[in-house]
Amino acid sequence: MNLTEEIDPVEIVIVRCRRYVGLGETDDDMQVFYYFIKSENNPHKDPLMLWLTGGPGCSSFSGLAYQIGPLKFKIEEYIGSLPNLVLRPQSWTKVCNIIFVDLPLGTGFSYAKNLTAQRSDWKLVHHTHQFLRKWLIYHPEFLSNKFYIGADSYSGIPAPAIVQEILNGNEKGLQPWINLQGYLLGNPLTTNRESNDRISFAHGMALISDELYVSLRRNCEGEYIDIDSKNKMCLTDIHSFDEARINLFHILDRYCEDDAGMQQEALWRRSLFQKFKASFSAHLTVPDIRCQIYGFFLGEQWINDESVRKALHVREGTIGKWRRCYTDDFEHDISGSFEFHVNLSARGCRSLIYSGDHDAVVPFMSTQAWIRALNYSIVDDWRPWLVNGQVGGYTRTYSNQMTFATVKGSGHTAPEYKPDEGFAMFRENQPIEMNG
Repeated sequence: MNLTEEIDPVEIVIVRCRRYVGLGETDDDMQVFYYFIKSENNPHKDPLMLWLTGGPGCSSFSGLAYQIGPLKFKIEEYIGSLPNLVLRPQSWTKVCNIIFVDLPLGTGFSYAKNLTAQRSDWKLVHHTHQFLRKWLIYHPEFLSNKFYIGADSYSGIPAPAIVQEILNGNEKGLQPWINLQGYLLGNPLTTNRESNDRISFAHGMALISDELYVSLRRNCEGEYIDIDSKNKMCLTDIHSFDEARINLFHILDRYCEDDAGMQQEALWRRSLFQKFKASFSAHLTVPDIRCQIYGFFLGEQWINDESVRKALHVREGTIGKWRRCYTDDFEHDISGSFEFHVNLSARGCRSLIYSGDHDAVVPFMSTQAWIRALNYSIVDDWRPWLVNGQVGGYTRTYSNQMTFATVKGSGHTAPEYKPDEGFAMFRENQPIEMNG
């Protein structure tokens, strides 16, 4: 099939296998929906990766259709018919088997009888672990494949805890044994304090004046998350920052009124995306086709079509209208993931951490700071990595087997804006060993 050829949405190139895995005492209690796509190279020998999108509560369909999967939406004017899909030539499934899983419960097409009781960071950790072992029981042909956890954005909080729980389960003799090799995190929230670096990042990128930067630092005293409502001078400065109309997800990209509210919420709140629901799932009008979120709009029109849901084997009556991100009633009971990185490093767990260097949601400088705080020596110092002879980004490797990489000119998240560079980084500049 030609890579530019349009695809019949009903003929989705997803492996014909189970769409749900049941958790809990009975399978009726909790049902986890997923998309599984085999490697185009050598599925029996290539790595197996479970992918979690951020949010918390954004469907892994985002990773599949907008970031690293084999399909993407053709950006064209919406006229009421089903949006068209085309193949993504830079799909990570060219060299890796990927399970795109809808967790936490309530995300995408995953559902539960008592949903509110199942939505928290730790519940997400436990459910992902349970899902994976059960999935491998259904698919024993992948038991020997090297396994990795992949995640981005908010999932930088629960993902390292998932890795730790899998390791603990292996040590306790839980079956089936998981051939865990490491993890990779893109533009990851880690400390829950990343917002405090966005002012310095914006100033360093010449997006705000020296005077406003100095005033913000003086009046807010370096605290831009939990702002005292009585601190009028700080609030005034923040309002001036808002008026800079910065697209936080990619500072060079178009600033769109449709997602302005979401962007400012993302800047000043601990939970990055509390307004995803309003911004991405409840548009009263079609977004500007020039905006990044236009693709999200097309995705909702496509996946809520009855014929598509039937092709995906979605169980009737379990989920109403599909939302790209469902953020309601989520309990944030893991304050940060740094301690898990400490533990995993001590246990020799390999990792790749990457950042789009034009991302102001989780600035690369925030990520570099917590990596430095792990206090491991550098074994391969800062150097460029290349794509077709040009710099795709920069990388550095530490003695704890952690690699940090930037993707030049990319945003939040990196492969979404720079697919060529994202794929090259995944294949060539990370600890996963590819086969051929």
